[in-house]
Amino acid sequence: MAKLAPASHAVPILAWARSPVAPTGGALGQLHSHEIGAPLLQSLLAQTGLPPQAIDAVVLGNALGAGGNPARMLTLAAGLPDSCAAHSIDTQCCSGLDAIAMAVGLLKSGQAQIVIAGGAEAWSRAPIRQTRPRHADELPQSYERPPFAPDPARDPDMLQSAADYACQHTYPRHAQESYALQSHNRAVAAQQSLRAEITPVAGLDHDSYPRTLTASRAARMPIVAHSAADEKGELYGLSALTISAKADGAALLLLATPEACAQWQLQPRAQWLASASVGAAPETPMLAAIAATQKLLQRGAQALQPSELSAQDLSAVELHDAFAVQGLVFCEALGLQPEQINTQGGGLARGHPISASGAIALVRSLAQLQASGQPGALSMAAIAGAGGIGAATLVQWLGAEARAL
Repeated sequence: MAKLAPASHAVPILAWARSPVAPTGGALGQLHSHEIGAPLLQSLLAQTGLPPQAIDAVVLGNALGAGGNPARMLTLAAGLPDSCAAHSIDTQCCSGLDAIAMAVGLLKSGQAQIVIAGGAEAWSRAPIRQTRPRHADELPQSYERPPFAPDPARDPDMLQSAADYACQHTYPRHAQESYALQSHNRAVAAQQSLRAEITPVAGLDHDSYPRTLTASRAARMPIVAHSAADEKGELYGLSALTISAKADGAALLLLATPEACAQWQLQPRAQWLASASVGAAPETPMLAAIAATQKLLQRGAQALQPSELSAQDLSAVELHDAFAVQGLVFCEALGLQPEQINTQGGGLARGHPISASGAIALVRSLAQLQASGQPGALSMAAIAGAGGIGAATLVQWLGAEARAL
């Protein structure tokens, strides 16, 4: 196990919570993002015994709410006082982890003592989006997603980019399907134990998408994206099984300064060590998670002061794998086997509630540290976003060593 990072490098984590994840139009389909997030925020208060007035700020990632201030909606819906600050950020899929990094900044800069941060997404309730006409004789134009790069040639469809990469770098369909089946099988096997980390919302207490499938069933699923070089997608195409499904969900963490922990007599169970938010080539956005993880490991080594830190040194690695090919590439780049990441199922099995997915992965990694109970153990969560951006976060379990703070 790694040695504990000094308090000057770390931020105490006092509690965490996540909702179940449900496909769009499912059990959470009638709720807005603040309605999914409010029970989680209230759970964080219940876990710590903190009164609502102790929370200085809420930082919330939200990608599909089309403006407004979802963090403020969550703050008020959960019963926090009017005086609580509320910051909403949108870095698409990276929003949840970037919100946690921003919360750390508020704490380390002295602007807050206790902050709740994460992501919440109600994809089912996302507004129908249209561009405003520039001239009187034009009609509004509906669109599914905004541009993520100013040059259209550098802004491919996400599925098409993944399919092209799979073909160009020879990641065959059967390997993608094997990876995805493993994710679903792991999530199904862990479903009962995962309930312990899930705050029920709208009567749902488990992730509803994971399912048991056979390899023969997977092979019969139609291709939904393939490279022009792959003819009909027979060899390298992406099926629905190898793509993370659209979903609703949320996840939140409660972080504080050591001074606040002393003031409120709170004992943290884990600590934040490092975050990384990076840019990469927008043509291959899924690869940005690799760049973010590599930067994160460098920063983690600085915080812990070993000569270096590798992915193999971590007790848990959670990648939100939007595509099976992304998971395969991630493992290859970091010297891992697919069996070493997302050991209880990943984003392919849960679904993809955009801004919440990274924060959910981080809650998953914290839950695994808690299950191991090893003081000093490390885990991380990583995610890539549209436009070629990536985010990753490193955390450490304190256990009995928490009193050292």
